[in-house]
Amino acid sequence: MKNCYINGMGCVSAQKTFESGFLEEIHLNETENVLFAQQPSYKEIIPPAAIRRMAKGVKMGIYASTQALKEANLEQPGAIITGTGMGCTEDSEKFLKAILDNKEEFLTPTSFIQSTHNTVGAQIALGLQCKNYNFTYVNGAVSLESALIDATMQIGNAEIDSALVGGIDETAAHTIEMFQLNNSIKKEEDKPYRVIGSHSKGVVFSEGAVFFALENRQTETSYAQIRDVFTQNILNPNQAQAFITDFLTQNDTTIDQVDAVVLGYNGDAGFDHFYDAAGSVFEGIPQLYYKHLSGEYNTASAFGLWMASHIMKNQEIPAVVSINDCRKEHYDTILLYNQYQGKDHSLILLTKC
Repeated sequence: MKNCYINGMGCVSAQKTFESGFLEEIHLNETENVLFAQQPSYKEIIPPAAIRRMAKGVKMGIYASTQALKEANLEQPGAIITGTGMGCTEDSEKFLKAILDNKEEFLTPTSFIQSTHNTVGAQIALGLQCKNYNFTYVNGAVSLESALIDATMQIGNAEIDSALVGGIDETAAHTIEMFQLNNSIKKEEDKPYRVIGSHSKGVVFSEGAVFFALENRQTETSYAQIRDVFTQNILNPNQAQAFITDFLTQNDTTIDQVDAVVLGYNGDAGFDHFYDAAGSVFEGIPQLYYKHLSGEYNTASAFGLWMASHIMKNQEIPAVVSINDCRKEHYDTILLYNQYQGKDHSLILLTKC
């Protein structure tokens, strides 16, 4: 079996992560229940005429993927595998609105064509003229993890040498309204919107795009090795500890060998107890969180993986992502645990190159 290394990354999020540096400029927003992505300049990589026709998620995906490939010095990936929970919601809403406004007559197909979930992967392939394996996973909060499992299996079995893997989700006005109606998004009276110690239901909703250039070889730009990825749809809170310990055992790793654990706390008091149960396993071990920076969306775990990879490479934990005061001399093994509304549980194990 071949190993799988993260050799390049690109990130567009609610923070200015598209610029150089790792969390050097942080804006902690606890007053807004929807966080929009900080948009980079796209004109250097996308023709102006094309920019006007592209939805936000497509532009973010192209930018993040370009950054990942550039950092890894990878021109043609052996596969392009994307994950998205909601797809291109902006264009979906445009098309549905046009149906209503025009009474199902005289419709242009552009918004419908661009509303499909695989639009981002397709646009990246068109830009690269890449005719290799191209697949999009739409699997809720484990969409990114599903893409990672696919990529790591193909690389591990020597079917491909490299893969471009990413998670993309965008916000759209009507979708936000629907999430507010069913109380998935925090209410105004819940301010300030803190993630740790929250007593209110719902989340701070957001968007973002993170891409990873994966290869079967270690290079000068390598961040970490992806040791294993595992998902499970349904899990009871009292099973969280066994879920984690069994996963570590399968990877010949003990609790004491984990140098840091990244937990997907999102401030939803109805479901954050899963992380409380998981955290109790890792007493005396650095515990980290990230959704106070990125917000919550289906592929937000990609931001957590981006953060953990930087920590692995820099061997330093920024204070802004720490839950406790624990520190280690070396960060050779990092575990990530994420779930959304009590479902779609995932574990990612990273080890130092």
